[in-house]
Amino acid sequence: MITDSQPLGTPRTILAALVGSGIQRSRTPAMHEAEGSANGIRYVYRLFDTDHMGNPAPSIGDILKSAEMCGFSGLNVTYPFKQQVMDHLDDLSGNARAVGAVNTVVFREGRRIGHNTDLWGFGESFRQSMAGVRRKRVLLVGAGGAGVAVAFALMENGVVHLSVHDRDLRKAEALAEAVCRQKGAGSASVAGNLTAAIRDVDGLVNATPVGMDKLPGTPVPPELLDPAMWVADVIYFPLETELVLAAKAKGCRVMGGAGMAVYQAVRAIELFTGLKADPDRVSACFARLG
Repeated sequence: MITDSQPLGTPRTILAALVGSGIQRSRTPAMHEAEGSANGIRYVYRLFDTDHMGNPAPSIGDILKSAEMCGFSGLNVTYPFKQQVMDHLDDLSGNARAVGAVNTVVFREGRRIGHNTDLWGFGESFRQSMAGVRRKRVLLVGAGGAGVAVAFALMENGVVHLSVHDRDLRKAEALAEAVCRQKGAGSASVAGNLTAAIRDVDGLVNATPVGMDKLPGTPVPPELLDPAMWVADVIYFPLETELVLAAKAKGCRVMGGAGMAVYQAVRAIELFTGLKADPDRVSACFARLG
């Protein structure tokens, strides 16, 4: 944030943070700060982990208000706030409005603008990691904030039919209906029974939080996986979730969440700073973190 009293020659300062639950191992701060340094910016990036913010933890509305008052340029938003945060914003970007979820909030001139960089982040990662895979029928597990972005990214990447499964049937129905409205009748459906839905699919994407460090396990029983299918996960801590490891053991082609994490960060950095971020440099930083 630049102020009138900032001396000439003083590096520009950006203050940002990630808001979420159970995010202590996030690599986002290091990626943002390294890219800021490479651009000559004093970049300070913090974690607002609601698991470590008292009981009860502050609401997403209170966190937004405090960050705005303290001069933050913006916030990244992750599980479980990507849809809750929308009630506290002044406007939405086209992507955020289409997806119905926000993972980046920019503070500008007293206004809070919501963006969704997950859509482009997953789409770019998928284009690079899954080139050439069959995508006639794909099963998406998870219809929350990340799942909505992944759904539209998959459709933009040529998926013909998307089956949506979620423990909350209403979420699955709402997402399937939203895809059909944008992509045409019959382009998506609700997968109520996971065992039946996974038969004959070309690929499977996990967009649930199951598999994160704080929520170990797999959203799909490993015995349902078939070597002929490809498997993708949006989670990147750990880098290889139980689902990804099980899929690799079966001989499936796999994609972890690292690429999505890198590319969504690239877009968020650009939104916070107004500068072009270097994907290769951000990816190299991500890799150096082990």
